[in-house]
Amino acid sequence: MGRIIFYEDKNFQGRRYECDSDCSDFHAYLSRCNSIHVESGVWVVYERSDFMGYQYVVTRGEYPEFLRWMGVNDRLSSCKMINLKSGTQYKVQLFDKADFAGQSFEATEDCPSILEHYHLREVHSCKVLNGYWVFYEHSNYRGRQYVLEKGEYRKPVDWGAVCPTVQSLCRLTE
Repeated sequence: MGRIIFYEDKNFQGRRYECDSDCSDFHAYLSRCNSIHVESGVWVVYERSDFMGYQYVVTRGEYPEFLRWMGVNDRLSSCKMINLKSGTQYKVQLFDKADFAGQSFEATEDCPSILEHYHLREVHSCKVLNGYWVFYEHSNYRGRQYVLEKGEYRKPVDWGAVCPTVQSLCRLTE
């Protein structure tokens, strides 16, 4: 069971909204979100309702302002709790072409630079075979985040990206 609290103002001030399960739209309760307290669990928070827009992974702890979770603004509207199981194996296949074509690379560990490690400039499709993964727009786990669960992603738009810019990736763990 997880619990997350959203606050309108920085430093846990102003109106608040508490969640202990997925919520597709809490924007009606808060006009903005400037701080978050994650009491338990691993969460993905989304800029727009229905789990759309920018995504951010937040784990147990305090985030006194939106820059602490790498937010680009103070807008959040939905959230999902990620149910991580202990002992989970992690495996993802990366492809340099859409529809699982071209060269294929397999990852089971975090990778701060896909270009340096795999000599791969762009990821156009992937298969998440085990675990949850976070793709980052830039190397060293910076920039836009995309959370991928087990499944097939034939093109970048399938994981929420507009272009195939994935420069680092990591396993989502507690």
